[in-house]
Amino acid sequence: MKTAAQLAEHTNQTPEHVLKHVFGYDKFRGHQKDIIDTVINGDNCCVLMPTGAGKSLCYQIPALCREGVGIVVSPLIALMQDQVLALRELGIRAAAINSMRDSSEIAETIRAMKAGEIDLVYVAPERLLMDNFLSILDQCPLSLFAIDEAHCISQWGHDFRREYTQLHILRERHPDIPVIAVTATADTRTRHDIQSGLQIDKLYCSGFDRPNITYEVLVKQSPLKQLQSFLKTRDKNESGIVYCLSRRKVEDTAQKLTEMGYNAYPYHAKLDPKVREIYQNKFLREEGIIMVATIAFGMGINKPDVRFVAHLDLPKNIEAYYQETGRAGRDGLPATAWMVYGMQDVALQRSMINDSDASEEQKRIQNQKLAALLGYCEAAHCGRQVLLKYFGDDSQACNNCDTCLNPPKTFDGTLAAQKMLSCIYRTGQRFGSGHVIDVILGKTSDRIKQFGHNTLSTYGIGKDFTQKQWQSIIRQLVASDIISVDVMGHNTIHITPKGAEFLKEKQSIQLTEPEAGKKELTKQLKQEAYKLDTPEEEALFTALKAKRMEIAKEHNVPPYVIFHDKTLLEFVKHHPTNLNELGSIRGVGESKLDNYGDEFLEVLKEHF
Repeated sequence: MKTAAQLAEHTNQTPEHVLKHVFGYDKFRGHQKDIIDTVINGDNCCVLMPTGAGKSLCYQIPALCREGVGIVVSPLIALMQDQVLALRELGIRAAAINSMRDSSEIAETIRAMKAGEIDLVYVAPERLLMDNFLSILDQCPLSLFAIDEAHCISQWGHDFRREYTQLHILRERHPDIPVIAVTATADTRTRHDIQSGLQIDKLYCSGFDRPNITYEVLVKQSPLKQLQSFLKTRDKNESGIVYCLSRRKVEDTAQKLTEMGYNAYPYHAKLDPKVREIYQNKFLREEGIIMVATIAFGMGINKPDVRFVAHLDLPKNIEAYYQETGRAGRDGLPATAWMVYGMQDVALQRSMINDSDASEEQKRIQNQKLAALLGYCEAAHCGRQVLLKYFGDDSQACNNCDTCLNPPKTFDGTLAAQKMLSCIYRTGQRFGSGHVIDVILGKTSDRIKQFGHNTLSTYGIGKDFTQKQWQSIIRQLVASDIISVDVMGHNTIHITPKGAEFLKEKQSIQLTEPEAGKKELTKQLKQEAYKLDTPEEEALFTALKAKRMEIAKEHNVPPYVIFHDKTLLEFVKHHPTNLNELGSIRGVGESKLDNYGDEFLEVLKEHF
């Protein structure tokens, strides 16, 4: 078998040749060619590109086209291992240096680096910054430095890692070696931090839209039942991730899903590492597995055929939501991002921020980011537009989110907001939403009489709305940062400075009509990821997946490392009859054609 380096060398290492013969693609997408040419020419750049758009190719191809070894800085071991497995199947000489490798493996990798006998080496920033490793790099022929998950460099970012702020040392020690920083998640402030921290002027931004993902956000009522209703619309062979905020909730949810007949497994930081590895491997290598997880799971997972990501609790900010939902549909086929949230989620997240050891500036930033996420959740117009606008992208209404498919009705909520704020103020801003709603509805209770709230001017002024409707109004006012909830103070609600300004300036506000807003749309939103027209095509696709699984087990790799579902669908639709025709299909490089071509052709011939 030819190595990828040999395939590239055969044609003077042109990017087009590597793209076709190593990776099996006919043409570049978006800014890929410009980025690759920039790096091959020895220049530095920062790349923002949505998940699934081909960021990795932007440094993998230049590493094969330039002399020397490409060093990829990657934050997680799982991510490194996943990339290395996939690259080796393509015939690329790749390795990772981390705590999972024994000393002899590391020594052999370092020898190959110094000899120029390896194409790509993945390493964590902590190890790379060690003096002895920096000295090793000084002895190696280097093609480039690639900094993956580059948003980790920014304190404004949601995954800040202090070691990333020291990576400028690579520029200082190796000024002639190009640096490419890549990420899928960075708002304007984070982009600035990446560029200034690494001293990179050139920026390529391909946008943030993931058009194949359908977004649905619902108000939390009975979350497990809501999740069950959502899962009933899915194919049981689909893989998915369910995110929960706490380890206990992860365990409980996984157990209940298992009792319902799903192949569900828990994943969180306190699980035994060996158990975590077993569950993760099942998720990567089998079909129909649901991982119920905290945010400890996912960043290092490059599984392309995750068909849904569900949130049972509100993430901490809009970047975290975007990144976590971005683990769905990386193969470009239809996928769904589904979430339920409630006012308690908002209160808990704000409490976690305000009670943390972070600086006041960091707390302000995180509260601002949480407010942006709430604005997305409560949006009365296209949710995708709200999401993309946060990252500086403009878009048309997508017709692929809940607010587009079933637009919620809105009304002038100015008077309702004024009534609620007045009632909160007159009850002393020391009661929870339940008590304040009872007062505004004019209910009679011992507690209301005890505090004399039945004598207030706001007592009974809100009978034009029901209790549930007032809950919705309060939730929207919390999302708008007009009122806040104090979790540590028995969920008491307060008027914020913004709320005080709202009253003082006699501002107006549009609210989603209570109980006429976001309804469950899972049946409407159900999409077929695999568009097969006949029973014969379905049978062939099933047979191809079975062959892929057989080969994957032989090679001890996840099935998608052999071929993505999208490539198998191309087999079904184009019916290749020989190796030349098979090799013309997107995603079939020469190494995979040599290794597996005949086996897949046999399956295809059996179904003609």
